[in-house]
Amino acid sequence: MDENHSNELDEETVFLVSQTFKALSDPTRIRILNLLFEKEYPVTEIADRLELRQSTVSHQLRFLKNLRLVKSRREGTSIYYSHDDEHVINVLHEMIQHSLHA
Repeated sequence: MDENHSNELDEETVFLVSQTFKALSDPTRIRILNLLFEKEYPVTEIADRLELRQSTVSHQLRFLKNLRLVKSRREGTSIYYSHDDEHVINVLHEMIQHSLHA
């Protein structure tokens, strides 16, 4: 084992990892993150493409944004969302691909 790597995790790290897994445990959030894998979208288009209510999408995006898994930018009156953590989005995409080929 690498001398610089310890098996001991501090409480903040454990909390952040658990929150990330919590985010990825929700089907709606998985669908949103998967949609944002390659392109950014405004809330209205996310809701339309996933056949969800805008309020549901907005609620989930707030949760994901608080964990820094998505980011937003304003363009005129629209707010566009995209993924904000390359590592987590790649893990999600790998799990999706794994599940498709299992």
